[in-house]
Amino acid sequence: MKLIITLTTLVFLLPGCWAQQNKSKQVTAMDTTKKTTNPYYSRDNKDKVAIKDEEWKKVLSPEVYYIAREKGTERPWTSKFENFKEAGTYYCAVCGNALFKSDTKFESGCGWPSFYEPISKGSIIYLPDNTHGMQRTEVQCGKCKSHLGHVFEDGPPPTGLRYCINGVVLDFEKAKEAEKKYDAKKG
Repeated sequence: MKLIITLTTLVFLLPGCWAQQNKSKQVTAMDTTKKTTNPYYSRDNKDKVAIKDEEWKKVLSPEVYYIAREKGTERPWTSKFENFKEAGTYYCAVCGNALFKSDTKFESGCGWPSFYEPISKGSIIYLPDNTHGMQRTEVQCGKCKSHLGHVFEDGPPPTGLRYCINGVVLDFEKAKEAEKKYDAKKG
């Protein structure tokens, strides 16, 4: 009887211990300032970026580096973009690649910014992810191969997909600011 109680206690305590142990590896979205200027960030240059992790570590903040290059996860409901409602475009915070339009963002209740469709087919790379005893699909930036999050098949129409993205690796530009830049280039 004592053995059953001990085993039952372990079954309930171990997940909590695991979560507490890994809590230090989760980050909030508030500390995303870059260490130095990132020379690989460009919204205009569409060329693929293939940089070694040692170089990324020099130009990215520790929080962005952890999620983008080490496939980390920010804590749920901590992203500044979770309840963000501005119209515009979301970019990869690592390289400047356009990822999602704001009109594809929706409230999923999962704790991370969610979108139902990327801006283009090439903006996202899909990879199988079988870590943590789950079968998921990881999504990476199509330009720099940084980890963004995962995609699930429980989203709204028209795609039925939910791109669950770490806000730490997102950058945003309001639609009106983008229009001003476009008009300036034309004129």
